[in-house]
Amino acid sequence: MTTYDAPPPSGSGPVTERGERTRRKLIGAAEAELGEKGFHKASISSITQRAGIAQGTFYLYYRSKEEIFRALVEHMNRTMRRHLSEAIDGARDRLEAERLGLEAFLSFCREHGHLYRIVMEAQFVDPEAHQYFFRSLADSYAERLRQAQQRNEVSDGDPHAQALALIGIAFFMGQRHWIWDQPPTDEDALATATAIIEKGLAPPPTRGGK
Repeated sequence: MTTYDAPPPSGSGPVTERGERTRRKLIGAAEAELGEKGFHKASISSITQRAGIAQGTFYLYYRSKEEIFRALVEHMNRTMRRHLSEAIDGARDRLEAERLGLEAFLSFCREHGHLYRIVMEAQFVDPEAHQYFFRSLADSYAERLRQAQQRNEVSDGDPHAQALALIGIAFFMGQRHWIWDQPPTDEDALATATAIIEKGLAPPPTRGGK
């Protein structure tokens, strides 16, 4: 069962160290339970049983299964973005950051095997949470690309469109294993995807420094 280093943004409950530990247990249990069974088959009792917490305690933190589902989607988004930001910290330029970021995203998918099911199910359970997941990811990504354009590290263009294209590459690379039951992405596949990204983003030689 996954636990988290930081509390999710949704929900309530005691604002104490013990309360935050309980919240993290509930979110970790929800990730496993909802990921394995899906939203409609999972129950609050199964979540609390997996977390080792009394069912009545659940309602001190979340009012419903829908609320903890939304908190889980939001928190997975924030956890993933933090993981990616840490991975690319110190990259020499944006192209290196793209390679490091793709590697980090795939490692995050391996660690959080239920990511795809939970996020895709959010389309129907909580469309607003689903939109938040991708919109916040794309917006922050586009801002990084806009800054890289100003530093002449990537080609000109609509940074939001660039972000969506890059998210698409990463998203389907991650699906190789979890959705299509193929082996996890190997070094050759990673190198191929990275080459496509670098060729697509590299600035023209007149700008880029040859």
